Amino acid sequence: MSTVRPRPAPSAPAPAADTAVFRTRADEVYAQLKRDVAEFILVPGDRFTENEISDRLGVSRTPVRQALFRLQQEGFVEVLFRSGWRVLPFDFDQFEQLYDLRMVLETTAVHRICEADHRVDRSLLDTLAGIWLVPVAERSTDTAQVAQWDEAFHCSLVAAAGNAEMARVHSDVTDRIRIIRRLDFTQQPRIEATYDEHAKILKAIRANRGDQAAMLLRAHIETSQAEVRKITLHQVHLARHAGKTAPR
Repeated sequence: MSTVRPRPAPSAPAPAADTAVFRTRADEVYAQLKRDVAEFILVPGDRFTENEISDRLGVSRTPVRQALFRLQQEGFVEVLFRSGWRVLPFDFDQFEQLYDLRMVLETTAVHRICEADHRVDRSLLDTLAGIWLVPVAERSTDTAQVAQWDEAFHCSLVAAAGNAEMARVHSDVTDRIRIIRRLDFTQQPRIEATYDEHAKILKAIRANRGDQAAMLLRAHIETSQAEVRKITLHQVHLARHAGKTAPR
């Protein structure tokens, strides 16, 4: 009597060798296009094709398409029927809501930092002090640098509070309002005011005066929020022109 041996189950097909490569390249293209928006290389209303992006970045269309679909889901671009893609116009109602959310997260964070029984990452606060609590003569006048430091200041405050979920949500909000905040730092008086306001907030936090720190932070964010309401598309195009002519 012969024994019928069961056939081995077919093995799953091996993933294509370049799948991971495409995924990595798509991530790189995604990050680059977000930088392009934040740095005014691509501005609201700009139209482009996948081929144009492929040629500019030196990659194939597959990772470009993957990156664009991801950016579409996040509300940065939209696909146009038979005519490529477009950077979405500013949604100022959405910006208002995001600033409101940001204010809740950040004021909550500074209250937590100032609570005596709360574990805080003091190294983050020390790093911020090294940037913002400096003599006037040592302040940076590099608008791009100060814009990055400003973003890091607010993200670090939330991170220092020790709530990972708060930090994750705040990071998402920061991502979505980046272009608006960068526009705020095209004006030198706003840079000087930011140094002064950040210094006052940090001093209140270091003295564990939570209510004062939250009040100062709220006023600081409200000032920035008011500047957002004044932004016009003309300013965006001026910022793009300045970026093209600035020394690299």
